[in-house]
Amino acid sequence: MTTTPDPDLKPGDEAEPGTPGAGEDLCETCGGSGKLADGKQCPECEGSGRVMRGIGGG
Repeated sequence: MTTTPDPDLKPGDEAEPGTPGAGEDLCETCGGSGKLADGKQCPECEGSGRVMRGIGGG
């Protein structure tokens, strides 16, 4: 088991892209803009405005 985070994952991602039952969603922290209210880059989506979320039922 590795403790190094996956470099492709952003802090707000719940899953890697392509994971069954997951899909791209708007970042809740920045509302999809990629920026915070103070104009700085959103740390959750790293400025993309999108994060991977679990969307499948289980």
